[in-house]
Amino acid sequence: MIIVISGPSGVGKGVVSKALLELDPKFEIAITCTTRKPRETEKDGVDYFFVDEDEFRKMIQEGKLAEYSVVHGNWYGVPLSYIEKGLSNIKDVIFQIDVQGAKKIKNQYDKAILIFLMPPNIETLLERLNKRGTENTIEIEKRTKRAKEEIEERYIYDYVVVNDDLERCVKEIYEIILKERTLRKDS
Repeated sequence: MIIVISGPSGVGKGVVSKALLELDPKFEIAITCTTRKPRETEKDGVDYFFVDEDEFRKMIQEGKLAEYSVVHGNWYGVPLSYIEKGLSNIKDVIFQIDVQGAKKIKNQYDKAILIFLMPPNIETLLERLNKRGTENTIEIEKRTKRAKEEIEERYIYDYVVVNDDLERCVKEIYEIILKERTLRKDS
């Protein structure tokens, strides 16, 4: 299956996805390509494929990306190879992408499961972004403004899950995925 987990910057998409990976060996996390610079703790080929803008444009021209968009001034894209893996029944592939990307994936692959990860409130999201220590005040303000816009678009998702408690949140998402697996086997 193709599983899309979206939500505002700082909501915990990465932490939730990694926790799901630990729960079930059938999951794989799709590694997204980006033109943004790596954060101190990020590794190329693990967290993202970090490429320059020329390489990214070449990937677009060669049709190697299932979807791509500009987010916070940087290009992000989903390699087509992960979509193919998700459709092959080898793995259930988890995509951690923004709202723009989720719309594109859903338009191309109507059986994709879209899950929107909500913060309990904007204050908690701000706290998480500040604690992360990877953005300056101006960048945090931009991400907060974008978060409010993304939250307004949660209606396009199949499921909305609030990340107010990591363990409960991961359990709820895992139950959604198990239910979807069962429904697809029965159909």
